[in-house]
Amino acid sequence: MKSWLPIPDNSDFSVHNLPYGIFHTGDGRARAGVAIGDHILDLEAAANAGLFGKRRFYSKIFAQDTLNDFIALGKPVTKGIRKKLQAWLTQEQKPDGADALLTNRDKATMQMPVRVGNYTDFYSSIEHATNVGKMFRPDGDALLPNWRWLPVGYHGRASSIVISGTPIKRPHGQILPKGETKPVFSPSKQLDFELEIAFVVGKNSALGEPITVDKAEEYIFGLLLFNDWSARDIQRWEYVPLGPFLGKNFGSSVSPWIVPMEALEPFRVKGPKQDPAPLDYLKQKGSKNYDIELEVGIKPLNSTETIVSRSNFKYLYWSMVQQLTHHTVNGCNVCVGDLMASGTISGPTPDSYGSLLELSWAGTKPIHLQDGSTRTFLLDGDTLTIRGWCSKDGVRVGFGEVRGEVSP
Repeated sequence: MKSWLPIPDNSDFSVHNLPYGIFHTGDGRARAGVAIGDHILDLEAAANAGLFGKRRFYSKIFAQDTLNDFIALGKPVTKGIRKKLQAWLTQEQKPDGADALLTNRDKATMQMPVRVGNYTDFYSSIEHATNVGKMFRPDGDALLPNWRWLPVGYHGRASSIVISGTPIKRPHGQILPKGETKPVFSPSKQLDFELEIAFVVGKNSALGEPITVDKAEEYIFGLLLFNDWSARDIQRWEYVPLGPFLGKNFGSSVSPWIVPMEALEPFRVKGPKQDPAPLDYLKQKGSKNYDIELEVGIKPLNSTETIVSRSNFKYLYWSMVQQLTHHTVNGCNVCVGDLMASGTISGPTPDSYGSLLELSWAGTKPIHLQDGSTRTFLLDGDTLTIRGWCSKDGVRVGFGEVRGEVSP
């Protein structure tokens, strides 16, 4: 597909992508848009121009400050909108009135794309779980007995999920100093990132009715980049016996554009071999992972960025389909707009680890940055940026970035 709209060759937002987001241009009126090249296609304006039919209905849907009601229309409708957008963008000549529907992306401010009612974080990278186990349990098994049998997860805090660019304030909490038996109250000294991707639930389920593994994809609307900021020293003291709490709930950052699953179809791949074989309710067929390249950069205040990690979404041991199936097997219901994050995505080599905890091996191996400084964990003023993209046969589908600066 070729568009009449000039699109840079290396753009994340090709006509094959068309991710959805919420933006405003300083007029105080947030609305839905689609990223295309260096522009945003204003969906409310497009509806008023008659691109989708039912002008009043779609204008009302796209004039809202979240995508929840649009997503809730269901995949037959959202896929239809996507096809009409692609057809409009790939006409031989520029359509009349096209300029009135387009906004330069650099003049727009992005907002949270969905209203997140519930947030779940999984722990689905076997490399990450093994690395953490080696550090936290050096005298025991790296993987706990249940890990290969089920997608481990926990319910996080939806209220502190923020859009890319929002500063992250260094959290305070109880920390147990090394060699001590009594905790102190202190700012975290081991602030970390976690390289993740989250999926957006696109369909409500009924309480008491599990989502089966062969139906799970019907409930996944799209993906976005996710940084689950973590205070490792607070987490280490609090996580036994119930798991993460203050070490996690102070902030998570998301990228502004939701890439629909239809755009990711060409990039399906098989996941790692699962041994032992999952229980019957978790057995999946076909390719359920995705080949999504990921990178993480650290930029100190008033300095240059250093890429500290390169990983890939395909490394996840437990797929999104298995995560959602397990999440609901007990009858738990899910809602449109819920976010479910992958957990840290680490690869098989040290340069593909998805957290500073692993990259610096719990602070014992400092990371050297381009400006000559080193890091074991994040310092105030550091900006952490995660990027992601797929590329195959000349087709590029990207996620943009999720970025956050650490403030004291």
